Amino acid sequence: MLETASTTPTKFAKLSDRTIAYRKFGTGMPLVLNIRFRGTLDSWDPLFLDELAKRFTVVTYDYTGLGVSTGTPTYDRASLAKDAKDLIDYLGFDKVVIGGWSLGGVVAQVFTATYPENVSHTVLIGTAPPGKPDVGGDPLFIKTAIHPYNDLDDEIVLFFEPKSEKSRAAARLSHDRIAGRNLDRSPIIQETVFMKLLSEAKDKTTIFPDPDGLYAEKLASGEHPVLVISGDHDIACPVENWLPLATRWKSLHLVTIPQAGHGPQHQQPVFCAETIASFVKNVR
Repeated sequence: MLETASTTPTKFAKLSDRTIAYRKFGTGMPLVLNIRFRGTLDSWDPLFLDELAKRFTVVTYDYTGLGVSTGTPTYDRASLAKDAKDLIDYLGFDKVVIGGWSLGGVVAQVFTATYPENVSHTVLIGTAPPGKPDVGGDPLFIKTAIHPYNDLDDEIVLFFEPKSEKSRAAARLSHDRIAGRNLDRSPIIQETVFMKLLSEAKDKTTIFPDPDGLYAEKLASGEHPVLVISGDHDIACPVENWLPLATRWKSLHLVTIPQAGHGPQHQQPVFCAETIASFVKNVR
């Protein structure tokens, strides 16, 4: 039987100092996806992953110490990128498409700059570029994100566009698809854990600190093609912060989803997956 995002089993990469939980299915070029703040293996929309798996070997995973991975958790960006590197080495991949959503998009950028030899393309969804943003996020995002449990109403605020009936309807469908998996689910991150991780952040005003500008310099070089998919009303990582970079980064492709928020790939899963596939196939 063909594996899908809802049926593929969770596997474990047993490393020397920790175990990383992951799922892998599909065929084609490896696409490694890094998850958002508070996210785990079961925070991705299965339809989005299934569409990607038609063209890629899709890999999702839980960061160290979160979900069902073991070890000491941290949201230090370099440490999260090392998680991806260790898993990629464990799986025996040489080059991958590295992708990520929100915090995971920052991880994908750090990975690209730190391990360029392992990257063919970089795919960023609902995330921020390096450095202090020109346009800040809406305080409503973090106020909602830190609720002990995020229900559908919270998800509409966090990841969709509440003012759009089309977006609210997409939120309900995505919520139900995510809830549909009924085996070895990865648990949500407990409030005490993510609050501790938040408290450890040195710079609480910048999603992607880059004080020396080194990450921006490497990513702007054009060595790796970069695709950014953003909602037109992302209250966490406003798309406006990417617009000035369109003429500065040598291989930045920017796609904006209308009437959408911080989770455009959950609102338009098929379109986003097909856009990613076309980008990887046709852009070098």
